[in-house]
Amino acid sequence: MRDCVRTPDSRFEGLPDYDYAPHYVDIDGMRMHYVDEGPRDGEVVLLLHGEPSWSYLYRHMIPPLRDAGLRVIAPDLIGFGKSDKPTRKTDYSYAGHVGWMTAFIEALDLSGINLFCQDWGSLIGLRVAAENEHRFARIALGNGALPTGDQAIPKAFKIWRAFALYSPWFPIGRILQMGTVDELSAAEVAAYDAPFPSARYKAGARAFPKLVPTTPDDPARDANRAAWDVFRQWTKPFLTTFSNRDPIMRGGEKVWQDSVPGAQGQEHVIIRNAGHFLQDDKGPELAEVLIRFIARGTGACP
Repeated sequence: MRDCVRTPDSRFEGLPDYDYAPHYVDIDGMRMHYVDEGPRDGEVVLLLHGEPSWSYLYRHMIPPLRDAGLRVIAPDLIGFGKSDKPTRKTDYSYAGHVGWMTAFIEALDLSGINLFCQDWGSLIGLRVAAENEHRFARIALGNGALPTGDQAIPKAFKIWRAFALYSPWFPIGRILQMGTVDELSAAEVAAYDAPFPSARYKAGARAFPKLVPTTPDDPARDANRAAWDVFRQWTKPFLTTFSNRDPIMRGGEKVWQDSVPGAQGQEHVIIRNAGHFLQDDKGPELAEVLIRFIARGTGACP
C-alpha cells in the first residue's frame, strides 16, 4: 500500500506570479495537479519540469504562450508541486514516472502536442513522446538528455547525486537558486519550497538523481535505447534550446542536432546568460522561441 502526503493548499497562497487556477486528475490512485491556460481549441504546449522544481518554474512562460493563442498545460510530476507525494523513495522509478505521465496525457486525451522539456522533464517526456509518437507534433528540448547508461557522467552530476542521496540538508529553493544565473527573490525561493513542508514530502526529489541511467546495466537501458531508435527516425520538427551557463548540460544539444532528422534545418538557439533552470533566467525569451517554432510549423505568423 502506497503512503502519500498532500501539501496543504495554504502553502500555495500568495505565491509571486503564480495565480493560475488549479486542475487535478486522478493518476494511479493519486491526485496529479496541472496548470491549464489558454483556449481549449488552441495548439497544445506541454511544459514538463524536472528536479527539484515544479510548475512554478514556468510562471514567466505561461502568459506569453497563452496570449499567443496556445493551450498551455504544465503538470506537476507525482512527488512535486501540488501533486500527491509518495513518502518512500522506493515508490519512485523511472518507468513509474513515464507511466504516470503517459496516463496523464491519455486522461486529458491530448494530441498534436508541442512538448518542451528540461532536466528530468526530458528523461520522462522524450520517452513518452517516443512511445506515443502519434500524440506529438513537435519537440523543443532545453538542458535535457535521454541517457542510456553508456555515456560518461559529468563530475558535477556525480556530486549532485551524492548530495541528494546523503545530505541531511536538502533545501529545495536554494538548490533552484544555485541552478540559475539571476538572483531569485526571497519570495521566489520560498515558492519553490512551498510544496515541501518537511522531509517527508521530499522523497520524490531525493529519489530522482539515483534514477538517472548511469551504467550499461541500468533497468531503463533497453527502453531508452528503443526511444533513441525512434528519434533517429524522427522527422517531426525537433528544436534545441540549451543555455550557455549550465555546468552539466552545456553542449548537450549537439547529439540531438546530429542524430534527429527533424532537427535538420531548425533555427536552434543557445539561450545566453542562463543557467540550468533557463525557464527562470530567460522565461519570456524562451517562450518567444517556442512561439516562433510552433508558428513556423503551422504556417501562422509569429
